[in-house]
Amino acid sequence: MAIISAYLYREGVCTAEVSLDEAPPPARPGDFVWVGLFEPAEQELRALQASYGLHPLAVEDALKAHEQPKVEIFGDQLFVVARTAQLEGDRIAYGETAIFVGHNHIITVRHGSARAHTELRAQLESAPGLLRHGVDYVLHALLDFIVDGYDPIIEEIEEEVLLMEKRTIDTSLTRDEVIRLFSLRRQTVRFQRVLRPMIEVVSRLVHLSLPYLDPEVSPYFRDVLDHLRRTQSTAESLRDILTSVFEVSNLLEQQRQVTITRQLAAWAAILAMPTAIAGIYGMNFANMPELETRFGYYVVLIVIAAAFTCASRSPDGCRRGTARLRPALSQACCGPSPR
Repeated sequence: MAIISAYLYREGVCTAEVSLDEAPPPARPGDFVWVGLFEPAEQELRALQASYGLHPLAVEDALKAHEQPKVEIFGDQLFVVARTAQLEGDRIAYGETAIFVGHNHIITVRHGSARAHTELRAQLESAPGLLRHGVDYVLHALLDFIVDGYDPIIEEIEEEVLLMEKRTIDTSLTRDEVIRLFSLRRQTVRFQRVLRPMIEVVSRLVHLSLPYLDPEVSPYFRDVLDHLRRTQSTAESLRDILTSVFEVSNLLEQQRQVTITRQLAAWAAILAMPTAIAGIYGMNFANMPELETRFGYYVVLIVIAAAFTCASRSPDGCRRGTARLRPALSQACCGPSPR
């Protein structure tokens, strides 16, 4: 069903339901009709065009539902397009809300947005004093409602980024996490492309002078503008953090690889000496005097043990260990020294 609601408001109070098949009811000063539609058919929007005198170009834009956020003035009417955003699983889904504003009517056309305006309407109806401002206050409330929908997106991405940042310090990121990192960065950049024109839209409404935009409502639009700018600043920070997480992950991974390479090189150096000794004694030449040494086997084992001991100590410790082993090696090879 495309038509969600259509009511007449008098002095900020909902007084009667409006039939869209008939001409709009005669309006007194302060009265306005609020019509809400969700993905309407063309004939339904054309009927509203005939009843409320909507501009055909604005109607075409509302039907296409692929417009960037913008504000356009058609005679005595205002046409606003705002982009909605919400999380669907692990991605950001976008929608569009077109708003027709006239002296005594405001018409919203939603496309792709699952957040209905029912709760917002009930909230506004509970405060007739504010709703008495008319269509300009309803326009502010609609934009504020759309911008509030951006906060859960920022918070969700921020929490995920902080978890990734913590994991990066503890261990290297997996391939799936790196892919997710790039996906978040791409979605954040696209989200910023939505925020920039939205800021321009609300900024124009803050300074726009129209008969049915009360100057007293301008501070409310300014509040929405401040909210948008904070959201944009947070999105920029998240994009920078995502980039830094990836760079830090690369640096830490390089450091881990350097450490592993050093360890492998150290073990290769440790194994080089016993390998060389074993290779020499494995040549099996006939004229090898050392083969006749009585304690040669034990001497070789002691030399190998000394090499391992030296490799695990500092150079000074290595020299001290060799000095301690020298008398034992001499005695093993040549017998006790004469006194």
